[in-house]
Formats: sequence, C-alpha cells, structure tokens
Amino acid sequence: MDKFFQLKKSGTTVSTELGAGLTTFFALSYALFVIPRVLGEAGIPTQAAFLATIIASVVGTLIMGLFANVPYALAPGIGLNAFFTYTVVMSLGFSWQQALALVFFCGCINILITVTKIRKMLITAIPLNLQLAISGGIGCFIAYIGIKNAGFLQFTSDANSILSVNGKPFSPTQQTFAHGISTIVTGGGIVPALQNFSSATIVLSLIGLIITVLLLVKKVPAALLIGIILTTIIGIPMGVTNLHLSSQYSVAASVSQLSTTFLAAFSHEGMGTLFSNSHRILLVLMTILSFSLSDTFDSLGTFIGTGRQTGIFSGKKEMELEAQPGFKSKLDKALFADSIATGVGSLFGTSNITTYVESSAGIGAGGRTGLTSVVVAVLFALSTLISPFLSIIPTSAVAPSLIMVGIMMMSTFNQIPWKNLEEAIPCFMASIVMAFTYNITYGIAFGFIFFVLIKGVLGKWHEIHPLIWIVSILFVINFAVLAIL
Repeated sequence: MDKFFQLKKSGTTVSTELGAGLTTFFALSYALFVIPRVLGEAGIPTQAAFLATIIASVVGTLIMGLFANVPYALAPGIGLNAFFTYTVVMSLGFSWQQALALVFFCGCINILITVTKIRKMLITAIPLNLQLAISGGIGCFIAYIGIKNAGFLQFTSDANSILSVNGKPFSPTQQTFAHGISTIVTGGGIVPALQNFSSATIVLSLIGLIITVLLLVKKVPAALLIGIILTTIIGIPMGVTNLHLSSQYSVAASVSQLSTTFLAAFSHEGMGTLFSNSHRILLVLMTILSFSLSDTFDSLGTFIGTGRQTGIFSGKKEMELEAQPGFKSKLDKALFADSIATGVGSLFGTSNITTYVESSAGIGAGGRTGLTSVVVAVLFALSTLISPFLSIIPTSAVAPSLIMVGIMMMSTFNQIPWKNLEEAIPCFMASIVMAFTYNITYGIAFGFIFFVLIKGVLGKWHEIHPLIWIVSILFVINFAVLAIL
C-alpha cells in the first residue's frame, strides 16, 4: 500500500489517510441527501437520483484515487445541481431527460479539453496573484458555507425586494401559493444579521466550533473528525442529533427507480428531442456552454485553491511532468478523472460531477494521496446500505470543520500585494464575489474580466494570456445570454 500510494514520499501514513478520508466523507455526506431532493424537484425520481449520485461519485472518486493518486472526492456539484433544476428545467423549460443530455454533452466537452490539455493550460495561464486569490476565495467560500450551515445567520428582506416565488414573478399583494412555497429569490434589499442563540441547533454549532478550534490549536491529530464525532454525540441529549433511522433511501427502492433514469439522456424525451426545435438550438448550445464553464472552473478553482497551497500539485518533479505530453502528472490525471465522472453521472441520472471543495477538509486533516479518495469511495459505496445512519450526523456537527478549513485556506491572502490596485482589484473580485455569490465559477469570471479590463486599459496586453482573453469573452457572452433568456 505504501508503494502504490507513495505514502512516505508524500509525508503521510495509512492512519492519517484513513482519518482524512472519513473527514472528507463526513464533510460532503450532506450531498447524498441534498442532491436527490433538488433533482426530485426537476422531476427525476428521488431514490433513483440517490443511487445515481452514489454510483457516479464512487466511479469518479476511485479514478481520482487509483489513477491520479490525489486526495480529492467527486460528487454532483451543489451549484450545478441547482442550475440543472431551477434554471435549465424550471426556467428554460427543458425536460429533465433533455437536461441530462445537456450534462452528457458537457462531459464530452470536458473530456475533449482535458485530453487536449486546454484545462491544464488554463491553470498555467492564470497569473500567480489570481491563483492566490482563488485559493483564499475558496477559503472564504468554505467558511461562509460553514457559517450558513451552522445557522449563525438570518436574512431579512422587505416585500419590494422579493423578485420571485417558486420561479414566478412576485406581487406583494399575493397571499396564496399553489402547493406552498418552495423557493424565494430576493434582490438587494436583503440584510444579513446574526441569529439569536436561542435554538438548540445553533447552540450545538457554537459548541462544535469551540471544540474544533481548541482541538486544532492544541494540534490534536484528526481534530476535524474528532470534532464532528464529539459534536454529534453532544447533540443527542440536546435533541439535535436524531437517532431515528430513516428508510427513505432503501436499496430496493433505489434500484427499482434507477431503470427510469439510466440512459434517459439518450431516450426520445432526452437527446431525441433536444435539437428538434430550431428556435431553441442557440439556447441549447449556450446552456451546454454554461454547464461546461461552471463545471470546468468549479474543479479548477478547487485544484488551484488546495493543490498548489499544500504542495500536492506544485513539486518540482510534478511541474516537470506537467510539461510532458500524455497523462503523466498528478494534475493531468486528476483533471481526467474529474472530466470522465460527469459523463458517467449523466448516464445514470444525476447532474454534473465536480471535484468537491469539501475535499479540503480531508486535506486539512492531513490527506495527501489517493488512499484518502479510495476511503471516501468505499464509504460512498457503503452508504447505499447505511444511508439511514448518515442522516444521524447533524449539519451542526459538520459546519465547524468547514469554518476552520476556510480559515486555514485564507492564509494565501498574505501573499497578494493589496496596496497595488492593479493587482488587488481582480484578486478582490475573484475571492469575495466567489463567496458572496455562492459560486466558485462566478468569482473566477469576475477576476478574469477585471484582470483583462485593467491590464488592457494600462496597455499591458503582453501580460494577458490568450486563453484568459478567450475565457473572459466566453464568460461575458454567457452572462449576456443568460440575462436575455
């Protein structure tokens, strides 16, 4: 095992990798329940989506661990999952089968740009300061996810700021909603504030945060994992940790429903009708582009934000291998694993697979090799049988770990020349927009666009890589088309 995963060379041990795998899995296990629920709103059978999510996650994460030998886990992206349901299906009017076909095309594009090294070229084309900003921005993003999941925040919106309810325009005089309220979109009138610590859930999050902080500053091994377990146990007498085992996601029901979604992307309701309406072909192409941009930069942002900072992708030998043709470096192989997983997911019935930013929790716990990923993949597979037990771990137990990982990742901000506005503005846009829009890709897009604008105005065209030009233009086109549609 040491020889295959090169544990000693990476400065890690089997026990450290096992703990890191458990930490990563617990940090992202919520996706196993969130993803199917959201896909269910698009019309996909929920239990089929649950099993499809597990299958795609296992395949992608195993390839990441065994082929690339890096500690990253893959699963359907939360942001891409929401885009699939609320934008592609509910707003743009595609059927869920057509949406899966769009995801399949996105996977094919990702494989193509990975094989041709375009994805890796994008990483080397991104200026160092923007890479540092992306890394720190992901830290902000992760910390914000943790703070929000902990329940520390409340948001107040006046009626005039509400833009839509259940995807339809809202009127302040409207009093009833068919089938209740599922989603509310509000504008700039929303104001965040600190919650009152009167809820047992919020109090447990605070206790968990204190425990995790103390364990980390005392440098206790596997501090994040221990924090999750202790907080879960403390939540039992507080009534937050629910020991009731749910049978909602049984294996038999999931397998039975999977026949509905398996290869549905290639059915008459999917690819068979996707290009049948000539008036919607441009919409189809732009939606595929939106999927591809989001998928590509979600993963690139995670790799840049964690791999470069920890040394997983930045060793001298690694950089030399990256310059050679073929899949020889860890980064080459990691990008391939990420790209192949989306295609697999679309075949079984789930949205785009991406490298999860929560992988940083396991990396923060010491994970450095593919053994961490293999542990996560095994736990994903076992979750088909033990899924009722996963619901026991409350969000309050996981949120503190995300907050602490975010804090640790924000250290890269120290290396950014903030007094130089020429560099500081694109870095600010890349990092802060990422957190506030709850979207890694949007942060990178703003960083790229302002980098091109500023360098162009200053006449420093030679500092703008051609790929940055191309991607920035694609981002602008993407935003414009989405606004028009």
